[in-house]
Amino acid sequence: MEKEMGAGGDFAFAYVVAHEVGHHVQYLLGTLDKAHEQMARLDKTEANRMSVRTELQADFYAGVWAYHDNEMFGSLEEGDIEEGLRAASKIGDDYLQKQAQGYAVPETFDHGRSDQRVRWLEKGASTGRLSDGDTFSPSYQSL
Repeated sequence: MEKEMGAGGDFAFAYVVAHEVGHHVQYLLGTLDKAHEQMARLDKTEANRMSVRTELQADFYAGVWAYHDNEMFGSLEEGDIEEGLRAASKIGDDYLQKQAQGYAVPETFDHGRSDQRVRWLEKGASTGRLSDGDTFSPSYQSL
């Protein structure tokens, strides 16, 4: 991750793992199944948008984990959140597509733009409140 993406550091790696755990939380809450059911009924562009909502919520949950882990154990060091935010910015669809082909195709995004991923990770890390993680109700443009 550090060599290929320029996004290293212990917290950056922890963020990626916590994001995946966030998907498991979505599964346990039934969110993932509902999203997949809806995606099966939507056209490709709208299904991609539903996927983005799911991914952004997993980013948010990763931030919530960081918040509470730090509250309990004082685990965050100076620069840790910035490492995670840098990693989030490097795995946005827009960034990855521009790196791969020189341009981005927004209707194909299925994980979210870099700024969205950064914003939702940061929101979770700053609030720590699961109730602030609704990525499904707001308009797509406001995500």
